[in-house]
Amino acid sequence: MGQAIGQVLPLAIGVSLSPIPIIGVVVMLGTPRARENGPAFLLGWIVGMAVVGAVVLLVSGGVDVSEDGQPSHGASVAKLAIGVLLLGVAVKQWRGRPRAGEEASMPHWMQAVDHFRAPRAAGLGVLLSAVNPKNLLLVVAAATAIAGTGIPADEQAVAFAIFVVLGTIGPATPVAIFFAMGERSKRLLDELRAWMAHYNAAIMAVICLVIAAKLIGDGIGGF
Repeated sequence: MGQAIGQVLPLAIGVSLSPIPIIGVVVMLGTPRARENGPAFLLGWIVGMAVVGAVVLLVSGGVDVSEDGQPSHGASVAKLAIGVLLLGVAVKQWRGRPRAGEEASMPHWMQAVDHFRAPRAAGLGVLLSAVNPKNLLLVVAAATAIAGTGIPADEQAVAFAIFVVLGTIGPATPVAIFFAMGERSKRLLDELRAWMAHYNAAIMAVICLVIAAKLIGDGIGGF
């Protein structure tokens, strides 16, 4: 199981450091329903990753993705394909970064966060963790990497649970700060939101590039 956890650590960091979900959580924490919506978002975030991971692991259980404890050619092809897709995401993010003096554009849904209730906050968590293209690729890559180690199903589940926990640290940090500091957290969270909004594209580009290089290398090495 240690090998599986080692495989998914960089992928979990990539999910955890996604700027848009973190910014979205910070915005929610500035609304009157912060105490409800913050935890609801995290619940949706966890459920989204868990569902995608469970589907991939179940499908992998019916397909031979491991040969003597090593990823099969099919698993290597999947890693290579996901790596190439992430490379494309990295290039797109870098080209779309704001130039000097420009303000970073944010998704339109952030303007409606003030009116969110807990179910919509949870739904947004699911969308950003499991439907957002970058995170979807990373979660699928993590589940595929775990299945490719050939460990028993229960150990696969534990390894993926660890991935989910690590992938939740990023959006969970503002929520923890809010509940620990209360109103005193406003200035700190506002500064975090502004910084991540400004460097969102650059952060995403670097994360995707590094993980794409790892997946492409692992995919090539599997042949």
